Amino acid sequence: MRKFILLLFVSLIVSCEKETTQRVEPLEVIEIIPKNGGGTIVYTLPQSNGVLYVKASYANSQGQEVNRISSKFNNRIDVDGFIGNETVEVSLRVYDEDDNVSDPVVVDFIPLTSFVFVVLESITITPDLGGVKLNWNNPSGKTVFVYVDITNENGETETRILSSKSQEESVFVRGLDAVPLTFSIRVEDIEGNSTSTEKVGTYTPLFEQKIEKGTWTLVGNLSVNGNAWEGSTTNFWDDIIDTAATNSDNSYFIIWRDQNGGSLQWPLDIVVDMNKKARINRFVVWQRAYWYGGVAGVPYYFQEENMRSFDLFVSNDKIDWNLVGSFDIGDPKVGGTVPTDVLDDAANGHEFNLESVTEAFRYFKFSITSNYGSDTYVHGSEISLFGIDNQ
Repeated sequence: MRKFILLLFVSLIVSCEKETTQRVEPLEVIEIIPKNGGGTIVYTLPQSNGVLYVKASYANSQGQEVNRISSKFNNRIDVDGFIGNETVEVSLRVYDEDDNVSDPVVVDFIPLTSFVFVVLESITITPDLGGVKLNWNNPSGKTVFVYVDITNENGETETRILSSKSQEESVFVRGLDAVPLTFSIRVEDIEGNSTSTEKVGTYTPLFEQKIEKGTWTLVGNLSVNGNAWEGSTTNFWDDIIDTAATNSDNSYFIIWRDQNGGSLQWPLDIVVDMNKKARINRFVVWQRAYWYGGVAGVPYYFQEENMRSFDLFVSNDKIDWNLVGSFDIGDPKVGGTVPTDVLDDAANGHEFNLESVTEAFRYFKFSITSNYGSDTYVHGSEISLFGIDNQ
């Protein structure tokens, strides 16, 4: 009797083991669509109950083992990471809810040339004020790293690394002297697939200068009152940047609702007559840093009364205004706290690059559209424009 029970028990174990290791039927590949640096595999799932997902396994062009997963609600899976133009092999398996797996279906195909080559071939360089502007197309929308080698006439080379996943990108490289410079470029994807370094050409950046502020005056009848307490609207262009370390360099405007009709009526305009003409390609603004009653040495950046977003307009007659752009300093607080490195960056000012150099203008309107939450005050310390002076 004991022997019979033991045999029955073993039989049940074997039976259960067979049930839990039941094979899943494989998928059927319908089509493979080659793409730049990869491809899309279209398939039909088996009719088996409990199918959960499909896993594609392969080695990319760097020899790294890669797994991609697509849920049961899809009928295709993308694979990438290939340099292109050579046969690659992909293994496809179906998994069910009990982690049972089908036999592999192995396919091979030839991906199109990697998108890094597409990006490299599309890159154009245009001289700009204080540097150059790079434009490129990246139809894949995947992250690329663009290595820009800049060599001067003495043979000295510096490398700038740009990164983007935009399909159409425009990036400025600043801080370059107005001398002939040779540009060579290499493009790499996130897996490490790379083009060779290709010489693009020699370009001379345009001479950029800081627009001198000595002639600037306030157009009072078109501007808000920023003279509350120790503040003054004209402090916005006195070339004194407020710091957190001391109150001896307190230089900022203070817009107070009580001196402006009892409320902050956005936008709050500060209109400046430069008494000359200039063209600009970028500008920098600084927030107020020092705060009476605040912790010594801790800047007031990104706090409720500081300016945050604004529009910039330019004009030659104070009647017709052209919008240069809408800008936002942003709010980097994490759990109510601003990271130390962000505070350090704010001390150097917030730089905004324009899409193109403006036409020559005499007047500009700094139109503040928000602060960090106060309905009583708005502060700002300094603005500097960069481009071509005395046009």
